[in-house]
Amino acid sequence: MKNLNFNARLAGFLYLLMAPIGFFGIMYVPTNLIIPEDMAATTANILANTSLYRLSIFSALVTQILQILLVLVLYKLLAQVSKVYAVLMVVFILVAVPIAMLNELNNIAVLQIVTNPNSFAGFNSLQLHDLMSLFLLMHEKGIIIAQFFWGLWLVPLGYLVFKSGYIPKLLGILLIIGGTGYLIDSTTLVLLPNFGITVSEFTFIGELLFPLWLLIKGVKTKNNHEQV
Repeated sequence: MKNLNFNARLAGFLYLLMAPIGFFGIMYVPTNLIIPEDMAATTANILANTSLYRLSIFSALVTQILQILLVLVLYKLLAQVSKVYAVLMVVFILVAVPIAMLNELNNIAVLQIVTNPNSFAGFNSLQLHDLMSLFLLMHEKGIIIAQFFWGLWLVPLGYLVFKSGYIPKLLGILLIIGGTGYLIDSTTLVLLPNFGITVSEFTFIGELLFPLWLLIKGVKTKNNHEQV
């Protein structure tokens, strides 16, 4: 149980560490630098903040490395509950990670266009802006694909938490709800692009409470329910 408790707190730490790094690289920097309807302004923003843009790409990659470490620690923590569901959890993440990492090639392509326009001598400025817009759109769609697997991995994770007996069942239910939210968002963004509602904005609470519980409370024995 000491090993379980160590793994629980390590998983909580990795999960919480992943959140701000991922937010910075995937949401904060793109939101502040990229203006989808104005590639000229986007180019100016990236040129004025090239280091920040590079850092956002790097942080997005680091997030995926942390995701691998996290799921391996969670496997050690929860495999005794059900090896089948634990393996499913790992597989879904190991599919999502390369999709998300390779997706950053689109941002690297945008950076190449902005910082080295001479390497695209055959393109005029309007064509370069169109090319940038295409790469940024592909990056957005790549996130949608990765998000589908981000939703899938939370379902077996939630089941394992619910069945574990040493983590509150409510957290397992909230994780499954969170995964369902991601799955709905990915599906609607592909099939109903004008749906206009981001469900995961209302279903993410499990991903916040779960790592906090692991980091602060650890796990409890099944027999005497005393924290170890």
